[in-house]
Amino acid sequence: DRPAAPPRSAPQRAMDKLGLRRDIDLALHLPLRYEDETRVVPIADLRDGTPAQVEGEVAEARIELRPRRQLVVRLRDDSGELVLRFLHFYPSHQKALVYGARVRARGEARDGFFGLEMVHPVFRTVDAHTPLATSLTPVYPTSAQLPQSYLRKAVSSALGRAPLHELLPPGTVPPGLPPLREALQWLHHPPPSASIAALEDRSHPAWQRLKFEELLAQQLSQRFAQRERAQLQAPVLASRPGGLHEQLLAALPFALTGAQRRVATEIAADLGAGRPMHRLLQGDVGSGKTVVAALAAAVAMDSGWQCALMAPTEILAEQHFRKLVQWLEPLGVGVAWLTGSRKGKARQAMVERVASGDARLVVGTHAVIQDDVHFARLGLAIVDEQHRFGVAQRLALRRKLGASDLEPHLLMMSATPIPRTLAMSYFADLDVSTLDELPPGRTPVLTKLIADGRRAEVVSRIDDELSRGRQVYWVCPLIEESEKLDLQNATETHARLSAALPGRLVGLLHGRMPAAEKAAVMALFTAGEMAVLVATTVIEVGVDVPNASLMVIEHAERFGLSQLHQLRGRVGRGAAASVCVLLYSAPLSPTAKDRLRAMAETNDGFEIARRDLEIRGPGEFMGARQSGDALLRFADLAEDAPLLQRAREAAAVLVERDADAARAHVARWLDSRADYLNA
Repeated sequence: DRPAAPPRSAPQRAMDKLGLRRDIDLALHLPLRYEDETRVVPIADLRDGTPAQVEGEVAEARIELRPRRQLVVRLRDDSGELVLRFLHFYPSHQKALVYGARVRARGEARDGFFGLEMVHPVFRTVDAHTPLATSLTPVYPTSAQLPQSYLRKAVSSALGRAPLHELLPPGTVPPGLPPLREALQWLHHPPPSASIAALEDRSHPAWQRLKFEELLAQQLSQRFAQRERAQLQAPVLASRPGGLHEQLLAALPFALTGAQRRVATEIAADLGAGRPMHRLLQGDVGSGKTVVAALAAAVAMDSGWQCALMAPTEILAEQHFRKLVQWLEPLGVGVAWLTGSRKGKARQAMVERVASGDARLVVGTHAVIQDDVHFARLGLAIVDEQHRFGVAQRLALRRKLGASDLEPHLLMMSATPIPRTLAMSYFADLDVSTLDELPPGRTPVLTKLIADGRRAEVVSRIDDELSRGRQVYWVCPLIEESEKLDLQNATETHARLSAALPGRLVGLLHGRMPAAEKAAVMALFTAGEMAVLVATTVIEVGVDVPNASLMVIEHAERFGLSQLHQLRGRVGRGAAASVCVLLYSAPLSPTAKDRLRAMAETNDGFEIARRDLEIRGPGEFMGARQSGDALLRFADLAEDAPLLQRAREAAAVLVERDADAARAHVARWLDSRADYLNA
């Protein structure tokens, strides 16, 4: 028998949790910031608010009991004296900081009551011959069980062993950037002359080399994915004369916009090409994506294949279901409905209809990809609000939905338009269709920012709208009291509005209500019998009530930018002038100010998306956070667009001319994360 492996220490287990398992992982674990331990500053030269390192002898060390127990040390050098103050200390501090001890201390000097002092400086005892550091001291991202000293040694050791040889052929890396090993050595151990500002704002050439490597790996990964997909086969789907596609076009009670016709043609061309479609359909709130999806589904069904449409919430899935049933059932199409709330015999009956092929169209939530759901002949999968699904869920959908040796076509839809840099980066292997035209009759929504102290005025405005026969949404962020967030809950708001609007039907809708109850409330509001709907964000997407002309969003500062834009899109769906009121509580954080300012300044979904990307970063923007990995650790899409363009160009050349080097580069950088870029 093999001897058991020795137990791993707490720091080793902490490194595992941080993903620091290989030498290359440690080499790429870069400092958050740096401290200058290469020089000692005379005490007399210290300045208030400036970090520095001093060295001197302890002239006095005492414990003071007021205003709280603390250790106070007077440190003296040839130029003056400094107080070192420790509000939390251990016996080891007292043992080291005794009269006459020579101490080197580093911290931020502050003006105190008795002159300059450092509170909780980092210190160590030295002698006259203790050398100074020869490079800036790195401070790494870490955890409680992983001391900086342990991590510094582990990184230094791994740097010597890691395979950091040059993988890329000459001419691939932009001129002026150092070799990879040299760049990493420099970033972990910068010389005293290095500009800390250039290190920390990541503008130094060593940083640029790392960013380029990372962006290149990402681009290469997507090019390989695109190539592999081009080798796969998918069903050839085409509409037929007099078939379902033509019947649906003839039955629609409205004319398609030019943008809808253009996009439907692009999708039809993909479906007929015999290769798996991998297309993103993006369009602002209300641009008419559902009808384009219905036309694509009709093409699939014309060719004898099934279609699945998956949405992130039951309410959105149900909105799609209602519209599709309304358009397609009169044409003889069987539509199945699969969600988490559908259980027992009703669910089993639906699953059997899907497996037999009787249900030609399947609409639902993530329940569509559960293990017991099998399709007879799935030809097209449509994912709505794709950024709301975790990347892992999208991967599960792709892996599950194959039929025999053919891959299904995949159409993703988003009402959160994707900024150009994000499309170039994360969606490089994706064909993008854009609905850039709203159907006629849609009116721009006026957005107003109002402090919550003026709530009575808002209620008065609601009464005015109701008198004109209009309907109103009031959105709350929570449905129960929270000690951390002192927000009004939906239930309390519902009670107050009911009292303030006697004779009006005020409804309540939140995520914890049973599905049947939710459906009943929505049916009353959709039919115009309910005047005001108080809701949590379950109404964020998919709800279409043209008579609703006023949207009030309570504690708007708590919502994300794309979420606010989606909510605002629930009004302005008819001919009436519509208003969105953002009620906020002061004081606002800088981020909240940026979000609310963006909402007030523009209705353009593309501009909203660009600002949202700036505020939130790409991982959260696209739902990648749920994968547990930041998809870009070093590069920044807003700042590094020129570098991204260079990486795109280099990837195109490298895949064609040196595929082995390209694959080795992807393996070094992405390891298991490559999958997430192909979702």
